[in-house]
Amino acid sequence: MSVDNSGKSLTGFGLSYEDVEVGDHFETYSREVTAAVIEAFAEMTGDRFEIHMSDEAVLRHGFPARVAHGLLVLSLVDGLKNNAIARFRAVASLGWTWRFSAPVLAGDTIKAEVTVADKRTTRNPARAILRLRFVVRNQRGRAIQEGENELMIYRRDMG
Repeated sequence: MSVDNSGKSLTGFGLSYEDVEVGDHFETYSREVTAAVIEAFAEMTGDRFEIHMSDEAVLRHGFPARVAHGLLVLSLVDGLKNNAIARFRAVASLGWTWRFSAPVLAGDTIKAEVTVADKRTTRNPARAILRLRFVVRNQRGRAIQEGENELMIYRRDMG
């Protein structure tokens, strides 16, 4: 899915609806996905599928290292967005549409390119909605996850 990212590079904290335009973009910081992070997520969620937990199993399945849970990576991406150089005055996440394009392996480092794909006001004059488009890449530049997040944010001087 192609998205116009010809807008300005976003920076700053407390960005409101009026501060962004479709096509504006930013890149998150990076984060290493370690085996310890994968194990902690498995413990927390109860998802102990063998490709996440067993070095022997990953070899049987043709992977060189443990595979991170897709939802773990999505969770990390949300955290990277929330701690990026551009931060929105968010009210709530309204949902995600997401695709796992390639495996994320223990030892991979991820970061996301985020683009404002759409923006609209709501009936509530204090709030608006952004549709953010994400492309998540590993340390080799390969797109490994992608999708969109609808984010409710405050309007300027409201909320």
